[in-house]
Amino acid sequence: MADLPETSMSSSMKPEAPKEPLNLVPQPSRPTMDNPPEDAWKHSGVQVIAGDQLDTNTAQTPGMNRAAAVTFARTGAQKLWAGTVKIHADAKTGAHHHGHLESIIYIVKGKARMRWGAQLEFTAEAGPGDFIYVPPYVPHQEINALKDEDLECVLVRSDGEAIAVNLPDLVPAENPGTVKWVDPTHGNLPHDHDHSHDLA
Repeated sequence: MADLPETSMSSSMKPEAPKEPLNLVPQPSRPTMDNPPEDAWKHSGVQVIAGDQLDTNTAQTPGMNRAAAVTFARTGAQKLWAGTVKIHADAKTGAHHHGHLESIIYIVKGKARMRWGAQLEFTAEAGPGDFIYVPPYVPHQEINALKDEDLECVLVRSDGEAIAVNLPDLVPAENPGTVKWVDPTHGNLPHDHDHSHDLA
């Protein structure tokens, strides 16, 4: 079953207050070890979604191409959305946020420059093997920092719905400040990337 079209909305710069998502459709009980599905997990167990079978009929933001792999409609996933993101060389997205969803971006190829904040006044960069965490309602922008290579990422969100609230009226700051992530559990651990230009 193909995904239904998912809404890409525009909003003012001020994020709305968090709301509990409505669930008007009764959900069937999930199978358990004591209550296995009728097919003995054959089709309702592990599912492998081929890379050439992703669905581009999902919420989009100008400047990037999202493709869905794991959604409720495609796999029955109730608490996750997963897919891919591609940003072309020397391109950037518009400012947006993802409502009440948390997002994780894993960099596969290329170099990402993230901007975030009420005026996109903060920035940081990430390369292959790096993870990016985006909390709910944070205005942000993804930028391909390379002029000759596509930026390719894997994207995971904390709900089965795809929300992209575009912020066309947001005016970005001219000189964003670089922010260095500090591990709150182990202090500032050393890493392989050269971020000598970063500021705490």
